[in-house]
Amino acid sequence: MKPAQKGTQKSTKRTTSTSKAFTEEERGAIRDRVQETKAGKGEGESVVLAKIAEMREPDRTMAKRLHTIIRESSPALSPRLWYGMPAYAKDDKVVCFFQAAQKFKTRYATFGFSDKANLDEGNMWPNAFALKGLTAAEEARIAALVKKAVS
Repeated sequence: MKPAQKGTQKSTKRTTSTSKAFTEEERGAIRDRVQETKAGKGEGESVVLAKIAEMREPDRTMAKRLHTIIRESSPALSPRLWYGMPAYAKDDKVVCFFQAAQKFKTRYATFGFSDKANLDEGNMWPNAFALKGLTAAEEARIAALVKKAVS
């Protein structure tokens, strides 16, 4: 009979590879971000408008309208790409962004704010909104939120 071994060694081998840890869409966003950081790619209005032009409807129309609302509400924000999404930055820090539904194959687009946005209200506040369409009411709310975010 073989004597029992004291202690067992655990394998240090990783069981989850990076390729399985992220979806193809997430890996694409990471690739986009790497490209954006190289040589200033992703900076400027023309790059953002080109990205918006690539979107499917109804996201394209919403993104165009959001771009106009943001530029009018807060001219101090600079358009740029962030993980392949249209975003708007103050002092090189992203304040808000638009995520098309197709980006991560979700059922709605998202308009969100980063932690750099001045939207704090007590212990809890929204930092992203699902968008299925834009009416005058949503446009006014977004304009007010963007102004507050950069105040």
